[in-house]
Amino acid sequence: MPPDNALPDIPPTRLPVAIGGVTQTIVQDLGASIVIGQFSDGSFPTESALCSRYGAARTVLREAVKMLTAKGLISSRPGSGIKIAPEDNWNLLDPDVLRWLLERKFSLQLLVEFTQIRLAVEPEAAALAATVATDADKMAIRHAIARMYAAERGDDDPLASDIAFHVSVLYASNNRFMRQMRDMIATALRISIRRTNELKGVHIASARDHDNVAELILAGKAVAASAAMRSLIQGALDLVRKRIVKEAASGLKKSKRTRQKATEDK
Repeated sequence: MPPDNALPDIPPTRLPVAIGGVTQTIVQDLGASIVIGQFSDGSFPTESALCSRYGAARTVLREAVKMLTAKGLISSRPGSGIKIAPEDNWNLLDPDVLRWLLERKFSLQLLVEFTQIRLAVEPEAAALAATVATDADKMAIRHAIARMYAAERGDDDPLASDIAFHVSVLYASNNRFMRQMRDMIATALRISIRRTNELKGVHIASARDHDNVAELILAGKAVAASAAMRSLIQGALDLVRKRIVKEAASGLKKSKRTRQKATEDK
């Protein structure tokens, strides 16, 4: 077992691009390592070990530690050093934390929880957008839908255009708290859209279904827009739940076959 101050090797494919300098590189590297469980025993490398690993000054390292603390991933107390925080303390609304969480071993249950949050937020955002969207907001929604149709023709990116639509609706709500959720929603959608499309057996989402929501928003029909957005998201949630049930049934059958074989081999 490595000593408490050892820093685990990080696969080269996970080394982040140094956007924002050395501090941001350290944050991305350590944050991902924490979330995927490379510090599974709860220990954390010493300051000197981290400085040596990254060739960084203590001031830079301490700034990175502050950022990880703000994300809820670590805690520091005088005399006890830095510790990995319990997962319940992690700030799941932080786009970095959510991305790292989704990129570790994928969980359908995590996708269910994320979709439940979308159900709680996006239908209301659609209703508000139908009531208070500005001309600029409406133009952004139209542009996102045009991109989705272009994606169906192969002229735009399916994932980016789908995300653009959902973010444009959040922004058009003109609710400051909903707007603050746009980065979190966009981050998680990059994972969830691919998964739900796989479950649907399609490569891209239906532009027509999203256009239906957009038309209701642009027409100022708040109740109908909310219901249409809810139906869109509920459909994805139902697919995920069906897959969970299917996998559970498959697991039970496999377990039963294993027990039967073990009995026959006796």
